[in-house]
Amino acid sequence: MRQDGAMSLDLRLEVLAKSAWFQNLPAKALAELAAQGRERKLSRGQILFTANQPAEGMYIVLSGSVRAFRENVDGREQTIHVEGGGGMLAEVPVFDGGPYPSTTMAEEDSELLFLSTDDVRRFLMRHPEAALNALAILARKLRSVASLAEQLALQDVTQRLATLLLEEARRKNSALRDGVSFSMPLSHAQLASRLGSVREVVSRSLQKLVQQGLVAIHGHRIVILDLQALRAQTDPHPKPAPIAAVRR
Repeated sequence: MRQDGAMSLDLRLEVLAKSAWFQNLPAKALAELAAQGRERKLSRGQILFTANQPAEGMYIVLSGSVRAFRENVDGREQTIHVEGGGGMLAEVPVFDGGPYPSTTMAEEDSELLFLSTDDVRRFLMRHPEAALNALAILARKLRSVASLAEQLALQDVTQRLATLLLEEARRKNSALRDGVSFSMPLSHAQLASRLGSVREVVSRSLQKLVQQGLVAIHGHRIVILDLQALRAQTDPHPKPAPIAAVRR
């Protein structure tokens, strides 16, 4: 990992001001925090830190994309969350003093701003509104992890894949409807990591959705053909089809 100070203070401030933790805070206060940070650059595929490694502080993604995940003894990965520009990594250790809760890897060339635990704590003490923002973000992430745990426990891979496709479609389109399309640049291996599965199973699940006429695939674009049926796929307890009346 290379440490670099190439990004200007103005650009650091711009990213900090857009982040959910520090939005609406005085520019003077953010300038002080930005000056205390240290920039780090990651190449695609490079590890930032590993799960259970002693934590020294948190990171803000200045550019690029970084994925947080856990890995089991068999080497299977489960993505916890992915952060782009303005996103936060390793906030939890700032508050509980524990180790990093997950491993993080750059999904593309990325720049990050490292803030030490002591600097962040002092800043939050001086600016309690930022602490409230931090609590709101941590609460949302807790809800997200609870939802992920529910999906892993109650949904099979095809159901989890349908859920992911709907979330991506919703994120990239203002309204969902039959015929809506969106870009899905992730490989089948990357999808498997997001879903806690393996590439072969995800490929079969995706093909199943295609064969059922729920989605179509055109290169890196996914087209939702039957929104209602795709939503029904996400239900871990589908209702049985009604039995047709027997003619007498």
